Amino acid sequence: MSIQKQCVLRHRAEGHVRFQLPAQLCQKGVAENFASKIKAIDGVYRVSFYTRQGKVSIRFQEIVCDFTQLVKQVFELVSELEKSGALVIHVEKKPSAMAKFGTKVSEKADNFATTRWLKAKTIEVKETLQAAKIITKLTLKKPNALIKDPEKAIIDFLNDILVLFLIRTHWDHITKLWLLNPFRYRYEWLATFYMFFLLIRSRRPK
Repeated sequence: MSIQKQCVLRHRAEGHVRFQLPAQLCQKGVAENFASKIKAIDGVYRVSFYTRQGKVSIRFQEIVCDFTQLVKQVFELVSELEKSGALVIHVEKKPSAMAKFGTKVSEKADNFATTRWLKAKTIEVKETLQAAKIITKLTLKKPNALIKDPEKAIIDFLNDILVLFLIRTHWDHITKLWLLNPFRYRYEWLATFYMFFLLIRSRRPK
């Protein structure tokens, strides 16, 4: 069986795929080289390699590189590694008792991957709530505006929350793609500027 056929797609969502990989691609050095080559694919902005679990998670921007193009390029990279002879499995010496203990500890740590993911999401939620609190405080500091025109005050507050959500959602794209290649993502920047224009315009007194 060819090495490409051993790479099994385990998950696919918009802008995210996860593959089950054979042992040859999870060797130390090979995995690092493979991950760096995947990151070099245009549109890919995050690659997470789980060598002990034999998995790789890839997050990408579909407007730059769609699913079909991504899979084709990933399989081409696998073929290049195979032709270079880098996928030959090296037999290691039998590990000592201390090394086995360290391996068991590492395996237990990998089992808590879900817990780490939940912690990361909890931090994101806390940061979002903290920002929402700041916006709420700024709104409450203007009681006259709330009394004079409660509808406008509520709309302004909801607009702030929406802008905060959009920035938080696209932050990785902004810092890792849009800033590095502004002309290519000119339409995204135009949409962003137009959004801020509408936000500022809505705050102007009638």
